[in-house]
Amino acid sequence: MSPRRDLLRFIATLGAAGASGYLRDVLAAGDLPPGLHRLEGSATINGKPAAAGSKVNLGDRIATGAGSSAVVVQKGDAFLMRADTVIEIKGDNGVLTELLVASGRVLSVFAKKPVTVKAAVATIGIRGTGAYLEVEKDSVYFCLCYGEAVIEGPQMEPKVVKTTHHESPLVLTTTTPSMAAQPGPFRNHSDEELVMLEALVGREPPFMKGGKYPANKY
Repeated sequence: MSPRRDLLRFIATLGAAGASGYLRDVLAAGDLPPGLHRLEGSATINGKPAAAGSKVNLGDRIATGAGSSAVVVQKGDAFLMRADTVIEIKGDNGVLTELLVASGRVLSVFAKKPVTVKAAVATIGIRGTGAYLEVEKDSVYFCLCYGEAVIEGPQMEPKVVKTTHHESPLVLTTTTPSMAAQPGPFRNHSDEELVMLEALVGREPPFMKGGKYPANKY
């Protein structure tokens, strides 16, 4: 089954809560342009109220309100933002190269290219991965859902992480003077959400086998 058909089947099981009518129409037409494509509640782009279908450009700052969530697509990259989340996307020549997670929780999938993710004092270099982050007062929760990442921070040796299916969630303590990475639990994101995001950009997660989830499904 193709990623797009898998997504259509997936959102059909969710009903009206699963995706906006706009998202269904765009997927059915086979064309998903960059922008904000699913919004439950409220969101702003550069401080101005946004709606499902609003255009998102590199350099924009997107924020969700209390009790809200949003899906943002930027060419080969896609993001699921939870409530009270602020991200900024940056890049050159139409290609996203940097994601700033200022606050909140976000699940992301990226095309196979170098991207720098910044969250509090942590800097994470990734390429073609799926990743989930929660930025809290004194820590950053980071789950590399699949792929490879290099984590750097103040007075910490760079840490290389490789995963295929959520094997190494980490809690990065961000209190000064040094940052440390400790094993953490798996929490607050799912394989279904990764399937959705990857399908929006014409892919499927590497843990999918012929359109099926692995036995240890999250």
